[in-house]
Amino acid sequence: MLKRKQSSRVEAQPVTDFGPDESLSDNADILWINKPWVHSLLRICAIISVISVCMNTPKTFEHYPPLQYVTFALDTLLMFLYTAEMIAKMHIRGIVKGDSSYVKDRWCVFDGFMVFCLWVSLVLQVFEIAEIVDQMSPWGMLRIPRPLIMIRAFRIYFRFELPRTRITNILKRSGEQIWSVSIFLLFFLLLYGILGVQMFGTFTYHCVTDDTQPGNVTWNNLAIPDTHCSRELEEGYQCPPGFKCMDLEDLGLSRQELGYSGFNEIGTSIFTVYEAASQEGWVFLMYRAIDSFPRWRSYFYFITLIFFLAWLVKNVFIAVIIETFAEIRVQFQQMWGSRSSTTSTATTQMFHEDAAGGWQLVAVDVNKPQGRAPACLQKMMRSSVFHMFILSMVAVDVIVAASNYYKGENFKRQYDEFYLAEVAFTVLFDLEALLKIWCLGFTGYISSSLHKFELLLVIGTTLHIYPDLYHSQFTYFQVLRVVRLIKISPALEDFVYKIFGPGKKLGSLVVFTASLLIVMSAISLQMFCFVEELDRFTTFPRAFMSMFQILTQEGWVDVMDQTLNAVGHMWAPVVAIYFILYHLFATLILLSLFVAVILDNLELDEDLKKLKQLKQSEANADTKEKLPLRLRIFEKFPNRPQMVKISKLPSDFTVPKIRESFMKQFIDRQQQDTSCLLRRLPSASSSSCDHSKRSAIEENKYIDQKLRKSVFSIRARNLLEKETAINKILRACTRQRMLSGSFEGQPAKERSILSVQHHIRQERRSLRHGSNSQRISRGKSLETLTQDHSNTVRYRNAQREDSEIKMIQEKKEQAEMKRKVQEEELRENHPYFDKPLFIVGREHRFRNFCRVVVRARFNASKTDPVTGAVKNTKYHQLYDLLGLVTYLDWVMIIVTICSCISMMFESPFRRVMHAPTLQIAEYVFVIFMSIELNLKIMADGLFFTPTAVIRDFGGVMDIFIYLVSLIFLCWMPQNVPAKSGAQLLMVLRCLRPLRIFKLVPQMRKVVRELFSGFKEIFLVSILLLTLMLVFASFGVQLFAGKLAKCNDPHIISREDCHGIFRINVSVSKNLNLKLRPGEKKPGFWVPRVWANPRNFNFDNVGNAMLALFEVLSLKGWVEVRDVIIHRVGPIHGIYIHVFVFLGCMIGLTLFVGVVIANFNENKGTALLTVDQRRWEDLKSRLKIAQPLHLPPRPDNDGFRAKMYDITQHPFFKRTIAVLVLAQSVLLSVKWDAADPVTVPLATMSVVFTFIFVLEVTMKIIAMSPSGFWQSRRNRYDLLVTSLGVIWVILHFALLNAYTYMMGACVIVFRFFSICGKHVTLKMLLLTVVVSMYKSFFIIVGMFLLLLCYAFAGVVLFGTVKYGENINRHANFSSAGKAITVLFRIVTGEDWNKIMHDCMVQPPFCTPDNSTYWKTDCGNYAGALMYFCSFYVIIAYIMLNLLVAIIVENFSLFYSTEEDQLLSYNDLRHFQIIWNMVDDKREGVIPTFRVKFLLRLLRGRLEVDLDKDKLLFKHMCYEMERLHNGGDVTFHDVLSMLSYRSVDIRKSLQLEELLAREQLEYTIEEEVAKQTIRMWLKKCLKRIRAKQQQSCSIIHSLRESQQQELSRFLNPPSIETTQPSEDMNAINQDNSAQPETSSQQQLLSPTLSDRGGYRQDSADTGKPQRKIGQWCLTSAQKPISRSESSVNFHFGGRSTMKSVVCKMNPMSDVASCGSEVKKWWTRQLTVESDESGEDLLDI
Repeated sequence: MLKRKQSSRVEAQPVTDFGPDESLSDNADILWINKPWVHSLLRICAIISVISVCMNTPKTFEHYPPLQYVTFALDTLLMFLYTAEMIAKMHIRGIVKGDSSYVKDRWCVFDGFMVFCLWVSLVLQVFEIAEIVDQMSPWGMLRIPRPLIMIRAFRIYFRFELPRTRITNILKRSGEQIWSVSIFLLFFLLLYGILGVQMFGTFTYHCVTDDTQPGNVTWNNLAIPDTHCSRELEEGYQCPPGFKCMDLEDLGLSRQELGYSGFNEIGTSIFTVYEAASQEGWVFLMYRAIDSFPRWRSYFYFITLIFFLAWLVKNVFIAVIIETFAEIRVQFQQMWGSRSSTTSTATTQMFHEDAAGGWQLVAVDVNKPQGRAPACLQKMMRSSVFHMFILSMVAVDVIVAASNYYKGENFKRQYDEFYLAEVAFTVLFDLEALLKIWCLGFTGYISSSLHKFELLLVIGTTLHIYPDLYHSQFTYFQVLRVVRLIKISPALEDFVYKIFGPGKKLGSLVVFTASLLIVMSAISLQMFCFVEELDRFTTFPRAFMSMFQILTQEGWVDVMDQTLNAVGHMWAPVVAIYFILYHLFATLILLSLFVAVILDNLELDEDLKKLKQLKQSEANADTKEKLPLRLRIFEKFPNRPQMVKISKLPSDFTVPKIRESFMKQFIDRQQQDTSCLLRRLPSASSSSCDHSKRSAIEENKYIDQKLRKSVFSIRARNLLEKETAINKILRACTRQRMLSGSFEGQPAKERSILSVQHHIRQERRSLRHGSNSQRISRGKSLETLTQDHSNTVRYRNAQREDSEIKMIQEKKEQAEMKRKVQEEELRENHPYFDKPLFIVGREHRFRNFCRVVVRARFNASKTDPVTGAVKNTKYHQLYDLLGLVTYLDWVMIIVTICSCISMMFESPFRRVMHAPTLQIAEYVFVIFMSIELNLKIMADGLFFTPTAVIRDFGGVMDIFIYLVSLIFLCWMPQNVPAKSGAQLLMVLRCLRPLRIFKLVPQMRKVVRELFSGFKEIFLVSILLLTLMLVFASFGVQLFAGKLAKCNDPHIISREDCHGIFRINVSVSKNLNLKLRPGEKKPGFWVPRVWANPRNFNFDNVGNAMLALFEVLSLKGWVEVRDVIIHRVGPIHGIYIHVFVFLGCMIGLTLFVGVVIANFNENKGTALLTVDQRRWEDLKSRLKIAQPLHLPPRPDNDGFRAKMYDITQHPFFKRTIAVLVLAQSVLLSVKWDAADPVTVPLATMSVVFTFIFVLEVTMKIIAMSPSGFWQSRRNRYDLLVTSLGVIWVILHFALLNAYTYMMGACVIVFRFFSICGKHVTLKMLLLTVVVSMYKSFFIIVGMFLLLLCYAFAGVVLFGTVKYGENINRHANFSSAGKAITVLFRIVTGEDWNKIMHDCMVQPPFCTPDNSTYWKTDCGNYAGALMYFCSFYVIIAYIMLNLLVAIIVENFSLFYSTEEDQLLSYNDLRHFQIIWNMVDDKREGVIPTFRVKFLLRLLRGRLEVDLDKDKLLFKHMCYEMERLHNGGDVTFHDVLSMLSYRSVDIRKSLQLEELLAREQLEYTIEEEVAKQTIRMWLKKCLKRIRAKQQQSCSIIHSLRESQQQELSRFLNPPSIETTQPSEDMNAINQDNSAQPETSSQQQLLSPTLSDRGGYRQDSADTGKPQRKIGQWCLTSAQKPISRSESSVNFHFGGRSTMKSVVCKMNPMSDVASCGSEVKKWWTRQLTVESDESGEDLLDI
């Protein structure tokens, strides 16, 4: 018996080693260096070295003095070990000489540098111990590189099972993309930095007391809180009486005291912009700007900054990491292991030898009972009842643990009822584990990972019930029992396994994150441990907490600001760059890696995607088949069919006259369809079958007789069969050689993708249609048999795919048909069906009128009455917008918007009940909605009709909003008490903006995208709630009652916490003033209180869950951490760090991943294969592609041509880009009219403007004005340059603040042109623009939700008193301010503190039971539901939809050349060729020019007319068919080429594939018809040319015979003149007759005429006859009067044909051609009358 091993294919894969080359030469004289244990020892020493450097700080040595000598001893030992290793490697490798010398190996150089740093650190420590160097000196920074030795511990894992080149390309591509996105981020930082400098400048004006003296500004001179003010009276904030607005910089404060954030110059501005873009502290910057400058300027700047930088640009990093990780996943799939479904780990496979001596795999269940327990116990243990009982006990245990709460300080907690219950549950689960071990055996028990987890819990909980260990760290084992409840739900279990099952990736990422935190904490520790007045980096735990805080982004700005203030003004820029780079990597790249891993785990395997596509199509077909339940209810009632009375009998109706040929065509088709249907149906009657068979036999007999009439028909038929067989063999050989790529005697040429895909389709169709002729004969070789077998397999696969696709298509059609039949049956049998309100008739005039009103809409598409093509109008986008919804819906949208605008003017102080002007909009809304609902109900019904108003949730919402509005309008309460039904009615009235979701179809789509993935979002919520419950239960048992403390920090015991004390007031977070000697900060006296922290506690599970939910949002967790460390102990800080790490790195990223995955699934991209996704990307990319707007180079080499060459040279373009950047640098400081620096800067800008005028002039000369105007970029440059010229004129004329502002705006506008001059920036900007376009309705949906919550916030919290965060800037007093507060909450800026301010209750507020607008209290339950629901919906779901859209569009623009079906070079080549054909630059060309365009294409889009002439015909006919011979656009031709360049079977989805294949089949048939018609016409032309030649011979013979006959009958002696004239006249008439008449007599040639015939047949100068000239009727009289010599009388067409066959040596060909033409006429049903006569008149 052999256990199953890995496949040899896996073992044979190449391994690329990016780690060190530790296997040195075997002949080395130093043998210990190659020992594996030495390598392991050195890796362990690397970790010890990191630990040593983490302990090497002055504060650590101050607290623990022996550690100084311990670290010295460890460093000495490590120094000797690593030095010995370095010397040994130098000895073996050589120092410099040799290919593998020490200095030439990168890892050896790194190791040598680490040894050098270790030596430096050791020497420095010797000087510190000897007190030669002070421990707080900056020399300690020499230890900064030492933590990098951690790389030695993990570099052994830098080995990948891929070729080195592939890994190098992946890393290179990823690095390039990250660099490009970083440049893109820098572009926006520079843009907003320039805007910030010019719009704001300095924030140095503050409100100070009137007695403030310059140079003597203290904390007591500032307002409380510190308030910025404006020096302009009309704008900003004005100081109250007793204060004045002064510039603190003029009062003597330094830059370090004023703070480093602001918009003073470009450097500080970029730093401030990055802080704001991190969504940390941005709102306080906005409040400062609002107080100092006009309000609109601040709102515009900061809201757009958050939207573009924080929500769009920074999320592009997530897109980069996801796309890169997807490629790495594909390449490293084998290394990480393939994903599989949830399978039991208790089953394995082993090799067993069978009876025949072979080996086979047999599944072995390791859970098979191997213990000594009785069979009854084993059966009970394996039963589902036992498992459900255990899970129910776990649930009860969780409920009991969650019921624990703090009962007071005097209560004895060790022996309460919760402890006894825990003991009972622990004993029960211990018995469960013992029973399983007894039944399965210990080996069988621990073989399951689930059993190992249960055993760990059993051991931990058993230790936990020991009294001394109760409520200790062992509590974790008790609360972790809740994880076992995941087994209750199979869906939840599968979801958890899908996310965490393949844990190698996620585990590796967690280890990498932890290692990165340790290394960066150690580096920061050695960098700042000597800085005085900075306690954040004194020891390693504090440094780790600070760097972890930056990772989570919570308060990271405070960490950086404190460090900047401590290091001083000189080193502040360097420290700022250090923290920004770390924050950028940690938040944008590291967190994106977690999202990428989760998305990768949610990704389906490629082989399952197409299967799910088919299943989804079948499910859609099934859902379409059934009627909704509200309509099926009619089936429960008895049928009552209604009789129909007609006013006319059938005989009274007039029958129109129809041509007989027209009727025959449909009769023939009907007979053919009937015969085909009868052949398909086995139950058809025999008589009809016999009749169809007899008609077919008679027709075949007739054809056979016609073929046998000719003498050469049999020979021609045999020849045709031989020729067909030979051509078939030749085609098969040619196709085989094409597929194999070998052409003998021809040079190998790379085929275009169009040719390759064309031959693939031809091969597939030949397999589909010609498989019956492929038979495996007995005498074939092995290669031939293999080829035939592969063809057979491919045919079967193609046939299976066709059958599946056709089956689904038929199923959909049948489902729609059944649904229609059911509706028709209900309409016929139930008189009340489809009757609105069971009153209005189905075809009542009033209902028809209502239908017309309800469904009337603007017809956006205008079609050509002749061709039927849709006309492209100039304002088609506006027309499409007008035709988006019906006229009635447009009216209601306008009315709803007006009503919402009216509601924005409502406030607690201006209520709709007491404002008649606001009531107008209320009445208008209710009246219009009443009319709308009545019209829709009368037209479509209310509920029991197919198109009822209440047929989905949108209809229910409409009725609900209408009823709420109607009740409120009728009631209009004058007094609304707080927390009453009237206030609830007013809150429900705030849902009115949601009507827009129902009225606009795209908004309904947004709602479906939100709620269609509700299942996965619900599962993620359950996982997060489970995580919160575990930590909440643990927190209650450990921290309940321990967080309470006296508010006086000097009081320790509760007994001493009484009386009053003075508390200092926080004046400002930005200023860094130092207290002068004897000075005290402002403060006031407060009573001492022993209480919990204001915003959180762990006294019960509810409060703990709320606190952890706030922590999960990464807001307020620093405060929780500090309180726990300060009041419980530093060791308990691990608790909150672990929860934040799991919640932030896994929980929140899991939300992001699930929302993105659901978005992709709703868009249909989640189930797309790689080929299908590439095709969708290609289509989207082609929609954006536009014709080149660059005119061609002038033909001559004159002045314009030289200008063209100069302006198109890359150096010229780069020079212009550098000049644009140089002009933008002029805006590094604010252009102020009072500043003397502004004048020279403006003068330099004037010089730059003239340079750009010269650039535009050169381009206009080079391209001509019309050619210059074609490019949108040139138009933009011309507009900016024109504005610049206008500014120059106004600047020298006025020289005031407005001209300086205009000049700055012109420079900013020109700065945007940088994107057009850089390819990467242009593509990324397109990504952002397209993302904005596609996310427009999502953004509108967010705003509507924001508006609803704002209206509700005004009603609930409009009068709440000011608190910690509710102030004059942030409150709910009006809808406008509420919107700004909610936008702040969307970014997560202190949303939890605002929520707690809105929860204020008595005695901290003044209640009023009469009306809610007279109280300043909050609403606890309302605030909890309001803020939590808003934050989850907006921040966790809606914003992640933006991330999903950006990821989708990023893959569109950043696919590599090998991932693209059409590369950028192909598109560029097509654009160039299009410009050559479209000489007028109109974007459209006539259809006949497409042939010329296709002939010009080269490269991968080339069509070789020698090899692919049929493909060329197909492409040309496709353009003619789809556009009716009219004009085609750039995208039409490009779309056709894209379809022809892909394998549609692999790239297209089901619906699109069916439509495309139908189109291509139709094109092939039509092209085949045209080809055969042309071929037959050519044959007819050649035949008739020969007939014309033979007729000329006959005519000459006739003339000679007539002359001889006339001489014989009329001798020359008798009337020699007149008869000759008569005969000449007759001859002239006869010679002219074939040219004018369609009826002609022919003379049969004799044997003596053959020579003449042959001689005349070579004459090619005779005129050729037309097709219809050789008809002969019986009415024609003979020419000659002599019956004895020659007398020919033809009685009909058949006689004429026989005569032609006898007289013409090519008659056999003509006869065969006529018969073939008859046969093809029957096959193709030729409808052209002219062509039909041509076929019959041969």
